Amino acid sequence: MRGRIVVAGLAGLLVSGCAAEAEPVAVPPPAPVALDVAAASSGGACRLLDFAVIEKVVKVRFDVAAASERNDTHTCVVRAERAALPELMLSVSETSIDKASFSADVVPAKATKVTGLGQLAYRRTAAAAGGYGPVAEVGWLAGDGRLATLTWTGAKGAERAAADKMAGDLVALAKKVDTRAL
Repeated sequence: MRGRIVVAGLAGLLVSGCAAEAEPVAVPPPAPVALDVAAASSGGACRLLDFAVIEKVVKVRFDVAAASERNDTHTCVVRAERAALPELMLSVSETSIDKASFSADVVPAKATKVTGLGQLAYRRTAAAAGGYGPVAEVGWLAGDGRLATLTWTGAKGAERAAADKMAGDLVALAKKVDTRAL
């Protein structure tokens, strides 16, 4: 008899607990997950770049990369996620030109010769124009039949002196780019 009373009492407690609905508990949404994705994962010329190496050499952190391929030209543009500028672009094209043609047809006027980079190389800067900041560029004829260019476009309002310094940093970065890996 006691067993029946205990069972009846427990049943009554269980049923009475279900009668009142509990207030919903507010659960905060999960925090967004930030993933570090390698520049190389974008393909194209981005396979030749590494965000950590870029940051070490040019002292700017980038975390977004986009690549494009058209015919024998591979490009990569890297930027910081929340800013359109500055940006860094690498372009690599297959070529059959020789040193003389590179000097005559590719090297821009007023460019400075760079030694220790490919067969021939140059660097140059340009003033801000068209809503963009100053530009620094390094171009070289690689020893593997490739023509490569690294171009830095600064933020609007940046000083030309910053582009001059960046041109030197781009030379150091270009020396780390292995165009044979494409």
